[in-house]
Amino acid sequence: MMKTTGGKLVIASTTSTMNSGLFKILIPAYEKMTRYGAAVEIIAVGTGQAMRIARQGRADLLFVHDPLREEQFVADGFGVNRRRVMHNDFVVLGPKKDPARIKPQTCAVKAFGLIADKNAAFVSRSDDSGTHAKELALWKEAGIKPKGNDWYIEAHASMGDSLLMADGTGAYILSDRATFQNYESRIGLKVLVEGDELLTNLYSVIAVNPARFPGVRYCEAMEFIAFVTSPEGQAIIANYKKFGINLFVPDAVPQSLVMC
Repeated sequence: MMKTTGGKLVIASTTSTMNSGLFKILIPAYEKMTRYGAAVEIIAVGTGQAMRIARQGRADLLFVHDPLREEQFVADGFGVNRRRVMHNDFVVLGPKKDPARIKPQTCAVKAFGLIADKNAAFVSRSDDSGTHAKELALWKEAGIKPKGNDWYIEAHASMGDSLLMADGTGAYILSDRATFQNYESRIGLKVLVEGDELLTNLYSVIAVNPARFPGVRYCEAMEFIAFVTSPEGQAIIANYKKFGINLFVPDAVPQSLVMC
């Protein structure tokens, strides 16, 4: 099996890791220590699209947050060496006036039910991202089919752009906390529901399987996985803050990796 080194390590990633600003710190640290001289190219898209790119062999590594689809990606033979990296949480945001009166709720499913009952505007990313998948799961749990309703706005956009749209239309939205905190100073949306166990947001890395795509940069991908799950990489994640607030919680489990 051929292993390539050097050139660019292509990471297909959810937009939240880019929009949160984490990659501006994490990627240069990896590039500084790599033994293979690989620069990093980030393809920041929704998790679903990131996985489609990887299934075509157009990326070397996934950095995403959709556990069920990650497990299927590995089971289908497209990925190897999946490792947990970090977590934060999703939050339900809305305008300060909170027309659907969801703020007393601590249950995201009940909050979604109130939004639908009041026909309150809701912006969906509608981009097959991990955040979109979580949103759809919450609607399903609430027994609601929002698509097609006048109050349900499909953005087909990144988390950052969707936040700006929700702010401009006075709508509710589900967001990962890190991107919201990075955009908070630019928008008027407030956190109205948080802390629900269903809102936990888990991030993992997965190397694209070199047995399926011999041309992928497997050595660089494994080096990145080793770095981001190492004490050094986990410390960078733990210390990353915006406005004095930690955006992610590192939770990699020490495991031995078969390197090149």
